[in-house]
Amino acid sequence: MQCDVLTLDNKKAGSIDLDDNVFGVEVKQDVLARVVNWQLAKRRSGNHKTKGISEIAGSTAKPWRQKGTGRARQGSKRATQWRGGQTVFGPVVRSHEYHLNKKVRKLGLRTALSSKKADGNLIVLDEIRLQSVKTKDLSQQLLALGIKKALVISGLEVDPSFARAAANIPHLNCLPQQGANVYDILKSETLILTKDAITLLVERLK
Repeated sequence: MQCDVLTLDNKKAGSIDLDDNVFGVEVKQDVLARVVNWQLAKRRSGNHKTKGISEIAGSTAKPWRQKGTGRARQGSKRATQWRGGQTVFGPVVRSHEYHLNKKVRKLGLRTALSSKKADGNLIVLDEIRLQSVKTKDLSQQLLALGIKKALVISGLEVDPSFARAAANIPHLNCLPQQGANVYDILKSETLILTKDAITLLVERLK
């Protein structure tokens, strides 16, 4: 499918043929949900922790003798039923990461790209190099393109001048092609790709 290529000055710079196998697949919500949940699970720190009985400071002596007192038998004041005692089956430090097949991850990224194209929220730029590293100038250029909240994906690396100018613009994120992911694409209102990014993404996902 054909897509217009624009410049940062909102001028047409030709067109590009988008691969249907990457930008024209059927949008399946269940695939997107699986990949997003996998990404968010990997981001969890997993550092929640409660103390077990061996980690609580306190006496190891038996509170009272086993029989003859008329009270319930007790073995330790660090047990669960005592104030300040242990937590039974509480959370421990662990990783929430789990495995997701590479085919599903690739399909999720193709589906996310296709959903942006289908919704008309995909913009292709010729390049993102700036003549002047000024946030004000870049902000005006983006407003002329009708962009308020966007994710910019470039080629192998983000141009330093563009990254510096975009650093103080709210709701504008920049990633190299290798960092393209389903969660950030879906979270953004508009997806901006450079021609180099499209070439690399097609090679990576086709």
